[in-house]
Amino acid sequence: MSSDLQHIRFPGESEEYRAARNKLLEEEMALRRQVERVAALRRALPSGGIVKEDYVFDGVDSLGRPTPMRLPDLFAPGKDTLAIYSFMYGPERDRPCPGCTHLLDCLDGATRHVTQRVNFVVVAKSPLARLLAFAKERGGNHLVLLSTADNSYSRDYFGDTAGLSKPVRQQQNLEDGKEWDMPMLNVFRRHGGVIRHFWGSELLYIPPEPGQEYRHGDPIDPVWGFLDNTPEGRGDFQPKLAYA
Repeated sequence: MSSDLQHIRFPGESEEYRAARNKLLEEEMALRRQVERVAALRRALPSGGIVKEDYVFDGVDSLGRPTPMRLPDLFAPGKDTLAIYSFMYGPERDRPCPGCTHLLDCLDGATRHVTQRVNFVVVAKSPLARLLAFAKERGGNHLVLLSTADNSYSRDYFGDTAGLSKPVRQQQNLEDGKEWDMPMLNVFRRHGGVIRHFWGSELLYIPPEPGQEYRHGDPIDPVWGFLDNTPEGRGDFQPKLAYA
């Protein structure tokens, strides 16, 4: 660390603590720079593939009435970016994925802010009525939930495992004949009336390094970031649908 860089000191800290903390601070500064470098590389990606299918989702209108929604309909006037999070609550599940649920609990509040800048919806393969019942159960009222039960969006954009190649399936140790919904975030960009894929959280499909699990959703997940700042860290904590 630069010798002329000023820093704070906490009451009662030792010289040993300050030396170790300054070393950690150097790493935190480097991480801050790395996060921005990655974000800049993401923003600079070339144009992605054109969305060739006019996907139709099951949703509700402003009065709460069931209505079909085409992908272009999900772009509000003046907002040309659309983020779609694939929620692991397919018809084969008795209950929604706890990991996805904790994230959606967080995003329900964040959505009011995020949607000032971009469009954001959550999709799952269960029928719409089931998704709306889930939202009511959780008490959220800001997320837009849509069903992909009658379209191929989840397969095409890897919100499930059905579209994965054989080498990727083998890499991920997926059993033949068994398909799973997956927690995939995809971002789309509209320009001149043409909608293209911009970016997807495909780190989900890269084997995790030891002790790191997947972490593909960490940039939008405050729970893990919060725990990383505590002595206990993440440990073996796994989110649950309810706590005692």
